[in-house]
Amino acid sequence: MDLPCLHGWRLTGREAVALQRELAEKVVLADGLPRPVRTVAGVDVSYERNGDSFFAAVVVLELPDFKLIEEASATGRMSFPYVPGLLSFRELPVVLDAFSALRTVPDAVLVDGQGIAHPRRFGIACHLGLWTGLPTVGCAKSRLCGSHLPPAPHKGDWVPLLLDGEAVGAVLTSRRGVRPLYISPGHRTDLPSALRLVQSCLGSYRLPEPTRLAHLLSNRLRLQARN
Repeated sequence: MDLPCLHGWRLTGREAVALQRELAEKVVLADGLPRPVRTVAGVDVSYERNGDSFFAAVVVLELPDFKLIEEASATGRMSFPYVPGLLSFRELPVVLDAFSALRTVPDAVLVDGQGIAHPRRFGIACHLGLWTGLPTVGCAKSRLCGSHLPPAPHKGDWVPLLLDGEAVGAVLTSRRGVRPLYISPGHRTDLPSALRLVQSCLGSYRLPEPTRLAHLLSNRLRLQARN
């Protein structure tokens, strides 16, 4: 994929926060998904234990049977410290390197991270969506902010995730007996379309198939680099 340059990466924490607030105004929270969605990319990043390397994986699947279309990966070094709420400035450079290696342009992207369910309404799924221009959804394993009631235990049940009285996401039961997922729009999606996309990607596991397979790939890359 050919990607434009949205901004540079040599930023202080204060500059990164200011840039998030600026870029949040450019996020499109409207359903931009094609009908039907045929290909979905899953994105995941693994960290080297006791080291400074990142391993980014992008896996493109075809719906509805989750046929593998393409995989891409990249390795990079940490250049931004760990700061809660600024994850994209740490991980996104290596994720973009992986996207640049893709030949397939997916219809939509699922990211292991937050979309607008973020204190400044600009999680990594929003950031990636602006870089790629693709409909993007955050599908996180844990909550960054907001509050919610417990969802019912059946697959597909969900409750809204509220932040300052606004529904910024959904807390989704993806499989009975497992902890829920935190779904939020990233770019060119709204909450109903984000939920619909994630539900179309659920298989037999807690994680949607695109991000589950990306997680497995990023972990394989990390283990191969260690050996």
